[in-house]
Amino acid sequence: MESSRGILFLALAFISFLLFQQWQTDYAPKQTTADSSINHQPMSDVHSDIAQIDSYTPSDLPVSDIPSAEPQSQKAVTNQLLKLENSVLLLKVNPKGGDVVFAQLKQFNQELNSEDRKIQILEETANSLFVAKSGLLGKGAPDSEKERALYQVIDHSDSILKLSWVNSEGVEFIKQFEIAENSYQINVSYQINNQSNTANQVRLFTQLNRDRNVQASNMGGFGVQAYTGAAYSSEETRYEKYDFDDMDDANLNIKTKGGWVAYLQHYFVTAWIPDQNLMNELSSQVLNDQFKTSLVRVIQPWVEIGAKASKEINTVLYIGPKDQDVLANIAPNLDLVVDYGIFWWIGQPIFWLLTLFQGWVFNWGLAIILVTVTVKIILYPLANAQYRSFAKMRMLQPKMQELKDRYGEDRQKMSMAMMEMYKKEKVNPMGGCLPLLVQMPVFFALYWVLLESFEIRHAPFAFWITDLSAADPFYILPILMGISMWAMQKMQPTSAAMDPMQQKIMQYLPVMMTVFFIFFPSGLVLYWLVNNLLSIAQQVYITRKVEKEYATKKA
Repeated sequence: MESSRGILFLALAFISFLLFQQWQTDYAPKQTTADSSINHQPMSDVHSDIAQIDSYTPSDLPVSDIPSAEPQSQKAVTNQLLKLENSVLLLKVNPKGGDVVFAQLKQFNQELNSEDRKIQILEETANSLFVAKSGLLGKGAPDSEKERALYQVIDHSDSILKLSWVNSEGVEFIKQFEIAENSYQINVSYQINNQSNTANQVRLFTQLNRDRNVQASNMGGFGVQAYTGAAYSSEETRYEKYDFDDMDDANLNIKTKGGWVAYLQHYFVTAWIPDQNLMNELSSQVLNDQFKTSLVRVIQPWVEIGAKASKEINTVLYIGPKDQDVLANIAPNLDLVVDYGIFWWIGQPIFWLLTLFQGWVFNWGLAIILVTVTVKIILYPLANAQYRSFAKMRMLQPKMQELKDRYGEDRQKMSMAMMEMYKKEKVNPMGGCLPLLVQMPVFFALYWVLLESFEIRHAPFAFWITDLSAADPFYILPILMGISMWAMQKMQPTSAAMDPMQQKIMQYLPVMMTVFFIFFPSGLVLYWLVNNLLSIAQQVYITRKVEKEYATKKA
């Protein structure tokens, strides 16, 4: 296989890769049952208790103005949504059930330069539903009655919300939400004060209810979409997506130590993380409501509260960006929601390098360029072999033309003569292809790093490139990339025996790739352009070096 065919193969492999990603999204076989090696436990008993919780229609409650710097010490009943906020997160909690029904990320604009429109993750309206529910099940518990408990407010500031409900037996349930400054992590706890003369048993459930009225964001052109759906982690499965179709096929039903459930969308994740030391139950369910609501939940084990005793149950809710460092510290494997695909083992060090450079230059575009240069330096031995092979092939062009003139249309004899010439001149026609194949995983890994990293979202580079995660609005980078690809093509040796159809494809390949890249994030196009320019410089340098070696050898 000659060098030009290798380049064609690389380009077609890239296009095939994109097509495969889209096929995975649309047509890949879905799992129908949970992993059979995992210990399953029927949960019909708790499903019947929880079913009523999901039967309520969204409520348009007004927002309470209770939050203030001074916490309240006096109990107050309210039917208004209760605010919690810090510098990065704004939440609203429904006092009926104590569910989080609104979440806004204050540091992320909905669109570039739209300061008045922030990313909204959770919402509960007549047309949309995505909420984070939690509650206690058990005899006399707040969520085991015909109607969910309406809590009283006993303490409320910007960062802390305490709600109280007392059952008919005199057992007090205090539900607390707490968020630290600059944090997307919400600590949720229940304090059960059992002042009755009998023991009590409760178990905590946490779940994410989401409608299907979601539009997956296009994150890479050519139909490649960001995954929008559920995911979970267990002892047996570190990270597994469980999309809407999976839920339609079979409910998730797993018992595991630790674990978590989440809903993912491009750049952001919402997750419930239970006590990692307990045997928890992970499940999913599709509701027959107006939204066809699909939910994932965690149910923690039963907890006994003795007579005249108290006990606390804790869980964590995360609503925010896919920050790998932060997520890794919250729960095992939670950072895997940043999915780099099959080449994650290359993507992780590339991402580390990218963030390292960004910390030096304070510009993600420059960081991408520095990563490209670094990758080129690391792969220089391969490039050296590749371009030396190209140079030798170019010097054999006159002899190849002679063979073409001699054998004419007899391709079999011409191929045999060419192989004999390669053997005599000690040239390996495969020498230019193998390095290309080795570099493909690196490119695909970087492709996913740039598409999955929230840090690149709305990150400016220079001049007209104000968002590296969006396509170039003026198509300048794709056109420059196409020109650089055309220049590289002109520098490659061509085979006299190449099929005319292949020659035509090679001629139009830069145009085809330019059209594809028009829709790609400018950060990825920047990488490919810089990579091409460096490749041209390398090839010029190595070709001249080989020509000097041959000239010296002949002399």
